[in-house]
Amino acid sequence: MRRLGLLFGGRSGEHEISILSAASMIEAIDGNRYEIVKIGINKSGGWYLIEKDMSGIESLDDDRLKTLIPDGSGAQTGGAAKPVSPGDIPALVDFVFPALHGPYGEDGRMQGLLETLNVPYGGCGVACSAVAMDKIFTREIWARAGLPVCGHVALFAEDYKADPGGEIDAVESALGYPVFVKPANLGSSVGISKAKSREGLKEGIAEALKYDRRLIVEECVNCRELETGVLGNRQVLSAAVGEIIPAAEFYDYESKYRDAGTAIVVPADIPADTAKEIKNLAEKAYCVLNGEGFARVDFFLERETGRIFINEINTIPGFTKYSMFPLLWKEAGLPYGELIERIVELGYERYFSENHRKANGFGG
Repeated sequence: MRRLGLLFGGRSGEHEISILSAASMIEAIDGNRYEIVKIGINKSGGWYLIEKDMSGIESLDDDRLKTLIPDGSGAQTGGAAKPVSPGDIPALVDFVFPALHGPYGEDGRMQGLLETLNVPYGGCGVACSAVAMDKIFTREIWARAGLPVCGHVALFAEDYKADPGGEIDAVESALGYPVFVKPANLGSSVGISKAKSREGLKEGIAEALKYDRRLIVEECVNCRELETGVLGNRQVLSAAVGEIIPAAEFYDYESKYRDAGTAIVVPADIPADTAKEIKNLAEKAYCVLNGEGFARVDFFLERETGRIFINEINTIPGFTKYSMFPLLWKEAGLPYGELIERIVELGYERYFSENHRKANGFGG
């Protein structure tokens, strides 16, 4: 029986979301095929083997989210946990599924560690993970590849501090209002705001700079927000297309995870030709970044013109049984448990291909 190491928690602002993803995955993984090794990472970066049952953790209001992983202070926690070192991982597991969202999990750092440890893992590799996490890099690469992206301006903390008026003038000249202000490297819509005026832009920049020194300011497109999933290494497939209908003015953290009025519609009510184009663009966007394993690709569909823009790619999207990514694949005929197994298979496929290549004198 393979020992499947499930990594969750982590140092990012999406720590709690990661635990929810892992709890759902544990319920879906076939216990006759895999021994699940639960590895929780606290917000300070401490690693622990988690022994406590995680059944039924489905809400951000669940108190167990605060006590499941020790905080490193020595305080009493809600369940048994044994501290481990990242270097112990090869002896503890055969394969790692990083259910980690955001910085320090989804951005190439964890993937680099697992590569160094020579442990097979699920999902995209180091370079793709790092680039895909960075909204500025991703947009520039897609634009150079001829893929459709909306208007945007990169803004850096040092430049803004030196000449805030000039930087705001540049944004206004390029994009006008309204605009969205986002940290370049963050997920789950954390730190995002919509600016409708110069004063609002200043406030949005100040908020986003709390999370990153590099920001992206985007034109506001009157659009529907559509998403699809991609699976594969070089041979890729896309799932159904779904739509997010946020209860708030835009899809921020609160509307994504706490507002019951936000709706997920799968499949999206769009023409078949539009769905086909979105799926085709998702596969191209994924391959341009050398995606491997899985990802979710998000789109804007402009209401007035029907134009499609690629918004972003998430290399470790939310993975609860209620999350968009598993729902898209369920609609496409791949149930949740089988989806996880397919990602594990793809991870092994890449691992054995890479090692075979090196064994035959190709590569480092």
